Amino acid sequence: MSDTVEVHDNPAQHRYEISVAGELAGFAVYFLEKHRIVFIHTEVLPAYEGRGLGTRLARDTLDDVRGRGLRVLPACPFFARFIGSHPEYQDLTRVRDSTGP
Repeated sequence: MSDTVEVHDNPAQHRYEISVAGELAGFAVYFLEKHRIVFIHTEVLPAYEGRGLGTRLARDTLDDVRGRGLRVLPACPFFARFIGSHPEYQDLTRVRDSTGP
């Protein structure tokens, strides 16, 4: 894929978006709680399916969420499967104990 692929948060729409060559290709809808982000729906538009964009969207989104210090509740089946099969993101779903690290 030689087109420019970008992932960014669109807080006004409550979703992370992935674009290809400036065109919307998919998104992950969320809502924010106090210290947690809840992913409720992920979609890659049909014209962009089969190009690994869902994986790219999930990785870049979870990296951004980690940088923001948030926890994740993957209510969306796609995010639940992705996190379940990628151990490097499973710590994001664990509840922090307020009495310890």
